[in-house]
Order: sequence, then C-alpha cells, then structure tokens
Amino acid sequence: MIRLLKTLVWCGVLLLCAAMAYAYQGYRDARADAPALAERANTLIAQGRGGAALGPDRVAQLLLIEDPAFQNHVGFDLTTPGAGATTITQSLAKREGFADFTSGLRKLRQTGYAIGLERGLSKAQILALFLDSVPMGRGPDGIWIDGLFAASQTHFGDQPQNVSDEDFARLIAVMIAPGRLALADPNDELASRTARILRRLAEDCAPAGHRDVWLDGCASAP
Repeated sequence: MIRLLKTLVWCGVLLLCAAMAYAYQGYRDARADAPALAERANTLIAQGRGGAALGPDRVAQLLLIEDPAFQNHVGFDLTTPGAGATTITQSLAKREGFADFTSGLRKLRQTGYAIGLERGLSKAQILALFLDSVPMGRGPDGIWIDGLFAASQTHFGDQPQNVSDEDFARLIAVMIAPGRLALADPNDELASRTARILRRLAEDCAPAGHRDVWLDGCASAP
C-alpha cells in the first residue's frame, strides 16, 4: 500500500512538471514572437486601429464586458466576476500561438503564451492586436470578418467610435460566439445579449460570478 502511494505521488509530481513545462513552452514562444507582434501592433495603433482610437469611454465599455481586469492582470484571471475562462490576452494567444487551438491541455500552453505576451508587450499593444484579430462573424456577403474596426465598417458603415451605443453593444455582443450571433442576420439571442450588455454598461446589473460571461445576472431589468 505504501509503495502504491509513493508511486501515485511520483506520478502526480511528474504530471505537474510536465504541465509546467508545457506552459513554459508557451511563455517562451510568446517572448520569441513579441518583437514582431509589437511591430504589428504599433502599425495598427499608428493607423488609428488601436484602443486609443475608440476613446476612453468605449474602451472601458469593451473591457467591462470582455475582460474587466484587463488593465491589471498578468494574462489570466481566476476571480473577477464576468471574466470567464479566457481573458483578452488568452484570446489573442489562441490566434497567435496556435495553428488550430482546441481546449483541454492546450489551455496550459495558451496561458503560458498569454503570460509571455504580457511580459513582452504593453497593454495597448495587446489590445490593438486583439481588436484587429477578434472573430466577428460573417458579413452580408457571407465572407468571414476578423477585427472590430472591419466589422463596424462593414455592418454600420462607420468606425466603432462613431456608431450608436446600441450598435457598439452589438459589436461587443458577437465576440462571445461569432458563429451564432450574426450581425448580418440578427436573431433573438443577439438581441437578448445586446440588452444584457446595455444593462451592464448602465450599471443596472452585475455578473452572477466569475464564469458568467453570458451575463445571466443581467438577464432581466431590475
């Protein structure tokens, strides 16, 4: 029995070491990728396609829904209400660190890559890359759109800093499930999520916990 327990302990230690090594691989890769990513981010910012172009109010609205602790966390967030399992930095890590991301063990490397991004890039650079690459669903012509600015121009004919509050909430709404919540073909689910986001932005409600990314705590008016 004692030998079995020792074996189980050693297996646990080995698994933990393997997990840490896999996460560190992501961190190392992100640090290696950081110079090229920073250059790309700086170009986006110079072109007026970073967070600063949205203005502080719109950036605050986006972060409140997508990643409430973005300005303070180191790549992951396990506690903030509404944050869920994926921060903006982890979302970016999916696209930059993987050719084809699937959940499961790859979450370890994704988190390591996100921490590496936080160490190698500024928050402004991370946000610019996120805004440029976040999946936004299909346009009216059926072609897939990536990026907040591209989606806003396609669907509303203007930059996201200039659209109405409701249209900006719609843009934020589709980020959680761009395959289901289509701006080109609005449905009741999109209308419901948009309404929840508007109530959250008006501070009329709060998420029901850390994992409440769908804002069930804002499902109905107070």
